[in-house]
Parts: sequence; structure tokens; C-alpha cells
Amino acid sequence: MIKILLVDDHPIVREGIIKILHRQANIETIAEAQNSKEAIDFLKTSGFDIVILDISLPDKSGLLTLEQIKQVYPGLPVLILSMYPEEEYAIQSLKSGASGYLTKKALPEELLKAITKITSGGKYITNSLAEKLATEVNTRTEKPLYKKLTKREFHIMGMIASGKTPKEIAEILNLSVRTINTYRSNILDKLQLKNNAEMVRYAIENNLLDK
Repeated sequence: MIKILLVDDHPIVREGIIKILHRQANIETIAEAQNSKEAIDFLKTSGFDIVILDISLPDKSGLLTLEQIKQVYPGLPVLILSMYPEEEYAIQSLKSGASGYLTKKALPEELLKAITKITSGGKYITNSLAEKLATEVNTRTEKPLYKKLTKREFHIMGMIASGKTPKEIAEILNLSVRTINTYRSNILDKLQLKNNAEMVRYAIENNLLDK
């Protein structure tokens, strides 16, 4: 049987959520808190299987309340139920330890599905949120542009950024000036730069001159 702590400062919202929750036969207890303090007090005196937490509370934000809950009860799953769209707080909530994020526009069946999955030890995210998370991961883990350069291109970029002319580089590497200019064009293309001045700035900003 599932014991739920519902934290929301709007009585009408709480009443509507409770009606939805009562559709599920295995929900045993639904305790109500209207602010962060009441929620923490409940957790000190009673055991729960999941907290359904509004992100906007009158005494403390839901995110701060979430962090406080996870510090004291790290194993207690928290489902954020918010009026705000996913792009505003969902990823931040998950990073802070939430087991799921739903907007209050979600269908009742989705809320029940989220509770079942979370209390079974999983996490619940919508398909749209999963795409946002994937995009963030790809952006965060994407290699810097200079990693696309070959060893020879990287070497030549360093020499250009250090102020050497194509003729000087050609003599050092025993290549033709034309070949060096071809390398230069490839480097600019891979780094998405327009000229040598931008290449110098890029090398300095990325600390590449000492590599």
C-alpha cells in the first residue's frame, strides 16, 4: 500500500488531486500539507512512500523544499507537480533529486502512472522531457571544435596563431605554401572562423598555444 504526502497550498487543487489518487486501490494514506514547513513536520513524524510536491509554495520554493527533503531523506522519492511548463523547471528539478516532473495540465491517468513507476523505484519523465534531457546531454558532452582537427592541422593552427607566415610554416614543415594555405582553409572551416585574426583569438581563448 502506498502512503502519499501531498504538498500544495491550494485547497481546491489538493481536493482534485486527492480524488484522482483515490482511483488507485493501492493508495492507503494521503496526508496534506499546504506549505514547506508543514511538509517537513509531516516527514518528521510519519513515513511516506512518495511526496507529491508543488514547485510554488508560500513559505519556501518547491525546489528548496525538494533539496531539504533529499538531504534528510535521500531515499524518499519526490514527484514535482507544477503549473509551470517543463522547459522552466523540469531539468533543474531532476538535477535536484526529483524522481519525476509533471505539469498540472497532465491527464489524471498520467499522474497515477507516474506514482506507480516512482514508488516501484523508477523515474518518470514525459517523452518531451526525455528529448530535452537528451539535447542537454549532447550539448554538454559535445567535443570542442578544435578536437576535429588532425594533428597536422592542430600544429599548423598553432604556428599561424603564433604569427608565422605561410612561407615560414612551409619551410619548417618542408611543404609548399599552397599546401599550407589549403591546411589553413580547412582549419578555418572546421573551427567555423573567417580569418587569421579570429584564429588567434580562438587559440588564446581556448588556451591552445601552450598545448
